[in-house]
Amino acid sequence: MALYLSLILIVLCMIMSLQTLFSSAKIKGRWVSLENFLYLISLYATILIGFGLIYILLDLHGLVVLIDGTNYIEAGFLDRLETGFYFSAVTLFSVGYGDISPIGIGRMIAVMEALIGYVIPAAFVARVVFDVEKRA
Repeated sequence: MALYLSLILIVLCMIMSLQTLFSSAKIKGRWVSLENFLYLISLYATILIGFGLIYILLDLHGLVVLIDGTNYIEAGFLDRLETGFYFSAVTLFSVGYGDISPIGIGRMIAVMEALIGYVIPAAFVARVVFDVEKRA
């Protein structure tokens, strides 16, 4: 039960963070600004940490969702924590290096994370362009 509650809370936090991308009050209608840059950093950090926590929580509850070249079964908690956040970052920001592979339900989670990683920049640019044209 605690696993499901934790997963729901993590997903809700990520959804609320992504929702700010579509509210015009959060993004200023300038192409380049420190405020927009910091906003994107916080948005990406929220998504990265959220998916990293999902991988780690599933792993702690016995569902193997990530495998790497080492003997992952015998890895300690800090190694698993590092692997979960590393895989989340690599998946969110790129196609992946291939050193860690998702398996089982981890594949679908990784696909959703990659999709979000590709959509965020396009949605952000579209939002800024829309705000600039609306003000002009």
